[in-house]
Amino acid sequence: MSASNGNGVVSTASIGGVIGGDGGANTGGGSKPTASDPFAGSVPEITAVQGIVPTLQNIVATVNLGCRLDLKTIAMHARNAEYNPKRFAAVIMRIRDPKTTALIFASGKMVVTGAKSEDDSRLASRKYARIIQKLGFDAKFQEFKIQNIVGSCDVKFPIRLEGLSFSHMQFSSYEPELFPGLIYRMIQPKVVLLIFVSGKIVLTGAKVRSEIYEAFNKIYNVLAGEPHM
Repeated sequence: MSASNGNGVVSTASIGGVIGGDGGANTGGGSKPTASDPFAGSVPEITAVQGIVPTLQNIVATVNLGCRLDLKTIAMHARNAEYNPKRFAAVIMRIRDPKTTALIFASGKMVVTGAKSEDDSRLASRKYARIIQKLGFDAKFQEFKIQNIVGSCDVKFPIRLEGLSFSHMQFSSYEPELFPGLIYRMIQPKVVLLIFVSGKIVLTGAKVRSEIYEAFNKIYNVLAGEPHM
């Protein structure tokens, strides 16, 4: 029941509150699967299961504002901003449209979370940069990069996690005493899937939207081929 590709462990704190949505899957021809990658040769199709598409739940992006920032000044003069340096060394700022949260550091680095699409993530990041500019800082909008995309879906049938853990031992970690879901580390695309007995799946670690779709398409065929409860 163990599986690790040397990239560390997914913590339950990083995955809470993102279950829900829909998903779909299929595979095509190509090279035969191997022991190191049982999905080799698979061809992703976004709508392989008719009417079902994984739902994006959260996008995490980073931006470099290109200047040092006085966090106390920002917290005092900006709306919807809080700063408690004893608890966390960044200003926490929120906007309603797009509904997002930004962590703004004195170095000028910024992390933006909560967006539901790539465009909303970029738009929100620009709005935060503009707020900082209006407070008198020489802030720029540089090095915008999406670091993580979280998606979710539902295969609409219960999943035997014990069986999946046994048949895909190399990629799976299932310890129900610690966490109710099975953690599946896919190699290509490099996505971590949290699979629950109810049929709900959370996908995290993707850098682009297509990796969410590809990962779900691949795992769906595995799950559909496993004996159901």
